[in-house]
Amino acid sequence: MEERPSGLGLPELGWSEDAHALRLRLRALLDESAPLVLPGVTDVLGMRLVERAGFPAAYATGAGLANAQHGLPDIGLVSSAEVVDHVGSLTSGSGIPLVVDADTGFGGPLTAMRTVRRLERAGAAAIQLEDQEMPKRCGHFDGHALIPREHMQTKIAAALEARSDDALALIARTDARSVHDIDEAIARAHAYVEAGADVIFVEAPRTVDELARVGRELAGVPLVVNVVEGGRTPELELKEYADLGFSLVLFANFLMRSMMAAGAEALAHLRRHGETASRASRMVSWEQRQELFHLRQFSEAEALLDRPWGAGGSA
Repeated sequence: MEERPSGLGLPELGWSEDAHALRLRLRALLDESAPLVLPGVTDVLGMRLVERAGFPAAYATGAGLANAQHGLPDIGLVSSAEVVDHVGSLTSGSGIPLVVDADTGFGGPLTAMRTVRRLERAGAAAIQLEDQEMPKRCGHFDGHALIPREHMQTKIAAALEARSDDALALIARTDARSVHDIDEAIARAHAYVEAGADVIFVEAPRTVDELARVGRELAGVPLVVNVVEGGRTPELELKEYADLGFSLVLFANFLMRSMMAAGAEALAHLRRHGETASRASRMVSWEQRQELFHLRQFSEAEALLDRPWGAGGSA
C-alpha cells in the first residue's frame, strides 16, 4: 500500500483547533481575577493581529462587520447568514476563542435557536444576544426600542436549549439604559441571569456611578463593559473597570478605527507624493506579511503534496 503524505504542518495554522476546547478556554479566562480585554475584529487579518499581539480571545463585532465588510451603518441591515459565513472565516483562520455579536438573534426565540446552532457549528466560543426590537441599532445611537423583558427571557432560554455544547457561553445584553434608565437596565440584567445567561452586558452606562451600580448589584456575575471611544460610557483604566466589578472589557471597534486612520494617512501620502518608498518603515515588511499568513508552511505542504504518490517510501 502506498504511503500517504504526512507532516504537512497545517494543524499549527489553527485549522484543527477544537471548538469545545476553545470554549472551555474562554470560560477559564472569564474566571480569572484580571479582566479579559477583548479587541473587536472585522476580518481574519484582525484575528491574526489580535492573536499575534498576545490577546487570548477576540470579538466579532456586528458594527464592524456592517461597516468594514458591507459599507453599512450598524442599524440591523446585515443578515444572519452573512454573520454565520463571516464567523466561519474568522474561526478557521485563528486559534483563539471568538465571541460573536449576534444582535437580536435575528428574530424571535425559534430564529434565535437556529442562529445559535449555526454559529456554534461555525466555531463561536460565546454568542451575544440583545433585547432590542428588530431592526436593532448600535447601543450608542439614539432611537432604540426593546422587546418585553419576559420575551427576552424566553429567547435566552431558547438559545440555551439550542446549544449542543454546554461550554458555549451566552451573553445577554440589555439596551434599557438608553430606552429607560439604569434601574430598568439592572432589573432586566437580573431577569436575564434568572433565565440562565452566563454573562451580562449592560450597554452604555453614562457615569462612573452607574458603572459602580451595575458591578455592585450584579456582583458574582461575569459582566461586560463596552468601551466606545467618544461614546456614552466613561473611558477608564483597566484596573478601574476591574475594581468596579467588570470581568470583560470590550474594545469592539478600536482596531478597525485605528486601521481606518492609518490607511487614510497612507493613501493621502500616496496621493500627495506618488511613491511609497519613504513610508517603508511605517509598513510591515514583505517578510512579516508572508509570515503572518503562513506562506512557508503552505509552501512546504504544497511541496509534499506535489510529490508523486508513494514518493519517499511505501508501506
